Amino acid sequence: MRQLIGILLIIGAIWGCKELYRYWEKVKARKEAEDRAGGPAPTSVVATPTALPGLPANLESSLQAAQKQGATGLKNWLKLYHPYVSDPRLAAIELDYIVLISSSNPQEARQLFAAVKQRTPTNSPVFPRIRQLEKTYQ
Repeated sequence: MRQLIGILLIIGAIWGCKELYRYWEKVKARKEAEDRAGGPAPTSVVATPTALPGLPANLESSLQAAQKQGATGLKNWLKLYHPYVSDPRLAAIELDYIVLISSSNPQEARQLFAAVKQRTPTNSPVFPRIRQLEKTYQ
């Protein structure tokens, strides 16, 4: 009886290794196909913030300078230039600001997030990011 169990265990181990090898070959073939095709197909399209419309070109350099200054610089920039920037770029900038202040002022971050979420339609290019941050700021 012991010999039969031993033989079954050896056969099971050999079969398991064979299945593992087949799986590895499939993964390797898929990876090679992705590399030849230029990478995997994107599952969701998220626009880069600099590609979003709504920010006049002359304000781009001041925004970059404000972002380098951190939360305070971005807050001051938003106070000064908020009327000149429109969605979806405004929403993206405000989401960046929300992430920066979330540890120091979570109440303000939640309030601003609610305002951004309320005015952003579901077909907006920043909506996937809102969905991503939603659990954190609700």
